[in-house]
Amino acid sequence: MHTHDHNHGLAADLDKMMQMAAGRRQSLRWLMASAAALPILGCGGSSGTDSTASSSTSSGSTGTGTGTGSTGSTGSTGSTGTSGACSVIPEETGGPYPADGTNSTSAGIANVLNQSGVVRTDIRSSFAGMSGTAAGVPLTIKLKIINANASCGTAGGMAVYLWHCDRSGNYSLYSSGVTNQNYLRGVQEANSSGEVTFTTIFPGCYDGRMPHVHFEVYPTLAKSTSASNRIKTSQFTFPMATLTEVYANSGYSASVSNLARISYATDNVFSDGYSLQLAAMTGNATDGYVATLTLAVLG
Repeated sequence: MHTHDHNHGLAADLDKMMQMAAGRRQSLRWLMASAAALPILGCGGSSGTDSTASSSTSSGSTGTGTGTGSTGSTGSTGSTGTSGACSVIPEETGGPYPADGTNSTSAGIANVLNQSGVVRTDIRSSFAGMSGTAAGVPLTIKLKIINANASCGTAGGMAVYLWHCDRSGNYSLYSSGVTNQNYLRGVQEANSSGEVTFTTIFPGCYDGRMPHVHFEVYPTLAKSTSASNRIKTSQFTFPMATLTEVYANSGYSASVSNLARISYATDNVFSDGYSLQLAAMTGNATDGYVATLTLAVLG
């Protein structure tokens, strides 16, 4: 039989209960203060690592990027070379009509890179002793090169060799009827912001390919005279809405039927994805279009 000590009376029991409650409140305040001083381990890591990563991701997602990819998009900070990540534009075939000294035509090795006059902004006319001008809807191509090996900073001083077909789908120097032309080919050195600009005409759509533009990137203008120095070969394309609008104009009638038989999904270059190779477009067929693309390379 257990006995309970009630010798102190009710007042003593109440006083003891109040002391116990005060002790629990003090313990609770101490625990809460201690918890506030500790890092939160259950929400993505410790030592502030994730906050840094989140900041980088945020700046990347809000920038004027080249598109998305496994390494992220080009951010507003990344484009200035301070931080961020950028997806390198895919390597693509130069195709059968590069005229960069890597193949031949019926006249021999085709190479415009070492010809006088190839460094130019307006590529609509032939040069170096050839004459003729490509007709078509005016197009200005603005490329901005960024260096993925230098925190996605602008790649001033690099050079771009660019070429594409005419509105009939023919490539100068190679296609029947234009073997005596070398128009729609040219080289530009990037300015301090990594930008190059070409004045040209909108390329046509020939059978079997989505409309596209070829280009090669070189580390410097001096090294652009030899294809062996190129650090990137790729292509870019245009939005379908723009293509439909352009091909409604005179001179592009064959492009309408050719485009109807091809798509990005069935194209042998763009079928595996083209988000980094799709130019942004402004303008119209009367005043001309401007195609803009930021491209990252490993410089």
